[in-house]
Amino acid sequence: MPPEEKMDVPFPALTPAQRLHLDIYGYVVVPETLTADECGTLIGALQQLKRDLTAAGKPLPHEPDPASKVRGACVADRNSTHHYFMRDIEQADPSITAYITHPLMVGMAAEIIGGEIRMVESNAHINSRHPDWQSQEAATHKYGFHRGIDVPYGSYTRNGLYHCNFVKTLTNLTDLGPEDGGTVVIAGSHKMDLPPAQLVECAYQDRSLIHQVIAPAGSTLLFVEPLIHATGLLTSDRERIILITGYGPAHLPYWGDGELTPEFKAAIPANQHLLFHGRQNWDRRVKERAELMIPADPRSFELGIWNERASVATED
Repeated sequence: MPPEEKMDVPFPALTPAQRLHLDIYGYVVVPETLTADECGTLIGALQQLKRDLTAAGKPLPHEPDPASKVRGACVADRNSTHHYFMRDIEQADPSITAYITHPLMVGMAAEIIGGEIRMVESNAHINSRHPDWQSQEAATHKYGFHRGIDVPYGSYTRNGLYHCNFVKTLTNLTDLGPEDGGTVVIAGSHKMDLPPAQLVECAYQDRSLIHQVIAPAGSTLLFVEPLIHATGLLTSDRERIILITGYGPAHLPYWGDGELTPEFKAAIPANQHLLFHGRQNWDRRVKERAELMIPADPRSFELGIWNERASVATED
């Protein structure tokens, strides 16, 4: 096969302690992945997209006319008054595309997946308090718990370390305090091949099993989709703004409803072809961390310009 150009990403991207935290709990919060200015840029892009989607009548997935969408994006729910869920946003704004292609995000996901990856979904959430938030008590609140892939299909162990076929980077662009509705997870459920309803019931019996993300703006929750998770209870008067990319092995399909425009496709550089188009075969080209105590790649990476990423030349 001819030489293939690939994007330069950190490997390993996680410190040993971060990697161990993810193995044990199914998630890890990585601080300072974005600067305050980068968060501001992305908030501006998402708020503009929200305005544009509202002006377009809040197009839904699977609309008969793709042109009704806004730069490929749509909303998941047209009727919600407090939760604006924007889907398929990978080409909605260059800064959003820069987040999806951010070398640190890609590197963290690739480390957990264990090889070449592609983007399988992208979305963002802007949510505020539920209209009847005052009637909800944190001690008894029931969350919308779910998982995105089951344990046997979604995960494996190699070199003593956990890997998963569906990983997400969820970056909070606003501060998340105890009352700001940060993501909640049932810690360790990513390794429990039991009916989710049983795990949820046990977590309600002992709420110490439920971990909530509390983190400053610019932090990234890296988690695996067999982990049972949900949106937290938001009771503050602040908006919660998060940006999410789902990644999978390169041979898995994109499962959003977006369709890349010819103009966007033409702008994709060679080193991101795999990230956006995947590879139609089962040779997933493994690259796994050999052991836990390997130090993290110390380089820092910026949000940058998405189609001007640095490359590394490798031969297949």
